[in-house]
Amino acid sequence: MHSPHNNGRTSSENIGKSTDRNDQQDRRGAEGGKLPVVPAFRTLLKYMKPFRVTLFIVSVSTLIAILSDLLQPYLMKIAIDDNLLSDKQDFKQLIYICAIYFGLSLSSFIFTYIQNNLLQYIGQNIVAKIRKELFEHISKLSMRYFDRVSSGSLITNVSSDTEALNQFFNQVLLSLFRDGLMLVFILVMMFQLDTELALYCLVLLPIIFVIAILFRTKIRKAYQTTRARLSQTVAFVAENLNGMQLIQVFHQEKEQQKQFVEKNQSYYNANLREIKLNVLFRSSFEILANLSIALVTWLGGKAVLGTTLEFGVLYAFITYIRQFFQPINTITQQWNTFQSASVALSRIWSVFAIKPDVTDELALDRQRQGKKLLTKEQVEGKVAFRNVTFAYNEGEAVIKQLSLAITPGEMIGVVGATGAGKSSLISLLCRFYDVQIGSVTIDDVDVRHIRQADLHRIVGLVQQEPYLYSGTIIDNVRMFDETISREAVIEACRFVGAEAIVERLEDGYETQLSERGSGLSAGERQLISFARIIVFQPKILILDEASANLDSETEQLITQALATVSQNRTTIVIAHRLSTIVHADRIIVMEDGQIVEAGSHQQLLKEKGYYNDLYTYATARKEHVVM
Repeated sequence: MHSPHNNGRTSSENIGKSTDRNDQQDRRGAEGGKLPVVPAFRTLLKYMKPFRVTLFIVSVSTLIAILSDLLQPYLMKIAIDDNLLSDKQDFKQLIYICAIYFGLSLSSFIFTYIQNNLLQYIGQNIVAKIRKELFEHISKLSMRYFDRVSSGSLITNVSSDTEALNQFFNQVLLSLFRDGLMLVFILVMMFQLDTELALYCLVLLPIIFVIAILFRTKIRKAYQTTRARLSQTVAFVAENLNGMQLIQVFHQEKEQQKQFVEKNQSYYNANLREIKLNVLFRSSFEILANLSIALVTWLGGKAVLGTTLEFGVLYAFITYIRQFFQPINTITQQWNTFQSASVALSRIWSVFAIKPDVTDELALDRQRQGKKLLTKEQVEGKVAFRNVTFAYNEGEAVIKQLSLAITPGEMIGVVGATGAGKSSLISLLCRFYDVQIGSVTIDDVDVRHIRQADLHRIVGLVQQEPYLYSGTIIDNVRMFDETISREAVIEACRFVGAEAIVERLEDGYETQLSERGSGLSAGERQLISFARIIVFQPKILILDEASANLDSETEQLITQALATVSQNRTTIVIAHRLSTIVHADRIIVMEDGQIVEAGSHQQLLKEKGYYNDLYTYATARKEHVVM
């Protein structure tokens, strides 16, 4: 369904304005209004609970792998001091040390392999579950949310943000756990070897802490900016791809290219700043590591020459110093991934925190009270709008105190200029939005008291731009519902006159359609969507300017099918071509959110009012079209 806010602006204008709004929304989303980092990661713990046993195995494997690595320098210390630099010539002990050294290396390899694979298994399962729940949650949000948020931003949430979370499990979590434990054990080994040298090295810890604090805020802001600008770029590209046809028609390629270059340059600059900060952050630790090794070599060398320290101890100590900075360097290298994951996680939780405006709460309350809910089988098809006022934005009503009663089986045509409120009226009946004042009822039951799943089976909608999914024609007609038989689909296609079109295709009903049904004409896609409605047999049928893009021949097929399918079914037709509603039982003329005329085609012509002007204008142009 077209947005009711378009008001006839060109596609390129809409893209530019919409993207500006999306830029603001994404910037706010990345820089504020999100969950703080600690609560965000605390929320993640609930997804890890089912893997407690696996996490325990990961912990044990990590511990064994770390000990296997850290015992190797100590073995070399024993080999140097107790064998190579001593009077003992115990080659047998050297062989034992070499065998143990090899065993420790093999143990480190095996348990590191186990640890990495199990952690990958946990991470992939958690991310897959979050991605699934996120998509389900987004699909349940109200239309008002999609009016405010760009598709590009949501694509970033589902793809890029969950991928950043995936990297958190694959890289950051492993680094924090393994390298954090390694730092602790290295300190223990250093104190075991020489307390004085170990105390000198502890002076490094406050320096490391200060450097981390200084860089933390700047790096986080840099990543927030980068994520926001990436989201803006993705949103811009998605919107341009959707509107590419009109961009080319109005020759807006250069203008859109100019805007894209600006956004791409903005993203590029943010990436450069982010990289510079990380390089500076890591380089500061590398310099600190080299200075520490030089200091230990100088102090330890003096002690060795003064015979107060064994050479093997100095060798092991220098090895541990190198190992001490390796996990720190690894953690700093993962700092960007951690920042990206924390921002992504916060953005994901912020989407989960959005509650749909349209819910089934009132219907569930009725059910809890023991009242029966209206179902498709019970519906007769009586529709009523009672003193309805509705606005997309506060203070800008598009429907104003409108009342309309439709009897079961009646066919109603709705006409009016763009912005008159025709599509908004249908959106309220389908409950894409809820009214602010008044009520919309089916068989005297407020649509808010009907479960949405039931309502969308009761009311069938054929839109001006039918949406087809990647899949076969069979799948698209029955909307992947395998409870609907192939025979029912074929019968529906035959009923609406789509059978001849399908049979011309190479694979017939098994023809694979690409996104949006490219390869089929607008009329062919509309016939497929019409067959979809026939399959689901709604009690109330709505055609939202469904014949606007059809040629005369295809329109004739639709008109014939409509005449048959509307029998004993309440039908509402929003007319773009007056020829589709001249035989309607009643025609409603809307202007500025209100009904200004109502009656049959002949009655309205006799009144010489707004409808007569529309019909005369269309006839004069030999086009049954309402502009």
